[in-house]
Amino acid sequence: MLAERDLLISVYKTFNARDIDSTLAAMHPAVDWPNGMEGGRVNGQDGVRAYWTRQWTMVDPHVEPVNFETADDGRIIVHVHQVVRDLSGNVILDQMVQHIYSIDDGLIKSMEIQNV
Repeated sequence: MLAERDLLISVYKTFNARDIDSTLAAMHPAVDWPNGMEGGRVNGQDGVRAYWTRQWTMVDPHVEPVNFETADDGRIIVHVHQVVRDLSGNVILDQMVQHIYSIDDGLIKSMEIQNV
């Protein structure tokens, strides 16, 4: 799990820095990703790029991994402190969530969000 943990730590850092190209480089070209803002899912790196680009024009999310564990099925569960601010800097959401990743050949294949 060490390689997966290091990959995900890097992804959270690049996401928070809004380095979209580095973040997407860690994902499979056909990644399956949750649309946590509007519901549903987006597919592929282009879909994730469009979703995040749209999201960042409305809110300023920051996600900080707190703990990592491996599920029985091999997926990686990341306990995440999520703070979402409006574009004026006001906190609109401050909560713990779980991000559950499927990783294959060093690339993120899918992610799910679960509230805790």
